[in-house]
Amino acid sequence: MQVEVNGRQIETDEQGFLLDFEDWSEEFVEKMAAQDGLTLYDESWGLIGYFREYYQQNSSHPSMRQLVLDLGRQSGEHFHDRKQYEKFVYKLFPRDPIRELCKLAGLPKPEPGD
Repeated sequence: MQVEVNGRQIETDEQGFLLDFEDWSEEFVEKMAAQDGLTLYDESWGLIGYFREYYQQNSSHPSMRQLVLDLGRQSGEHFHDRKQYEKFVYKLFPRDPIRELCKLAGLPKPEPGD
């Protein structure tokens, strides 16, 4: 499947996951989020950036547990409760946060159960 971003054809799989990590751009994120009916907030962009950095450092995407441990802790007192932070992430990405964040961050599709 191809997605046009800034006049360029970007290759994705049938579900919209990038085939080439280097094709990622903020415009790609905006286009895919719009197609998926997602509204992006500053926190959404922060999570997308976290996923890209984590993948570049670890060659894998973070689990929900890892995300909550890393970012919930950084967010200070407001997100001191892990379950509360997880609920917050689900408010931003209601269908499947890990899958949606991987897609928007230009990462490979997570395996079922990841």
